[in-house]
Amino acid sequence: MQVCKRLLMRLRKGRPVMIALSTPIAADFSLAMPKLILLNKPYGVICQFSPSPPHQCLADYVNVPGVYPAGRLDTDSEGLLLLTDHGPLQARIADPKHKLPKTYWVQVEGEPDEAALAALRRGVDLGDFFTLPAEARRMAEPDSLWPRTPPIRTRANIPTSWLELTIREGKNRQVRRMTAKIGHPTLRLIRARIGDFNLADLALGKWRLATAREIEAVLPVTFNTRRQPQSAGYAGKARTMTSARTNKHVVDQKRK
Repeated sequence: MQVCKRLLMRLRKGRPVMIALSTPIAADFSLAMPKLILLNKPYGVICQFSPSPPHQCLADYVNVPGVYPAGRLDTDSEGLLLLTDHGPLQARIADPKHKLPKTYWVQVEGEPDEAALAALRRGVDLGDFFTLPAEARRMAEPDSLWPRTPPIRTRANIPTSWLELTIREGKNRQVRRMTAKIGHPTLRLIRARIGDFNLADLALGKWRLATAREIEAVLPVTFNTRRQPQSAGYAGKARTMTSARTNKHVVDQKRK
């Protein structure tokens, strides 16, 4: 395999290469599929691998080398976090210009009426920017919800309710600021979905690898997951070129 790597490098630089016919060359030049990890991040875990006491970090949950978060999820937020070792894939997921929708389950103080939800759907003015229109609806408490540690703080005689909110941007603390703007502060925030990736039955603090099909669906179109092996015609041409160089070398030696 080392011979193959050296051969490819020299060809890229335009240098002539003598192919040793006795050297076995792998027929499959497939490129490694990027890693993509889905993690159900618990509350209080900071979105980095380096330790940051008193918070836990990603290294306490994910033991896969070379992967980094694709986007961020605040320490006091929970739910779906994607990690990858592939730069273009990370940008595809995290960069707002791609408008990959992100869906949150939001427990808020009070019970937003239809006018409040309509404001979220239109977009709200947060002072430093105006949010893009969001998808917003009331929802029941999720069936698969796990208890939070520590539990949320509630105020006596003030009910709480749940919203499902989908946005296509990701400014700092945006969801919390949006619900505060309509008069319903966020008490608990869980990211449930990013594009086609969702928590499903992923337990708190657990992770799984995305399937090849899932990765290919979100990969930038310029990335080819597989490179075809060299055709028999190419191999025959290489042998012909090698033979011609060898014959020329013999002729030159005779002339000398």
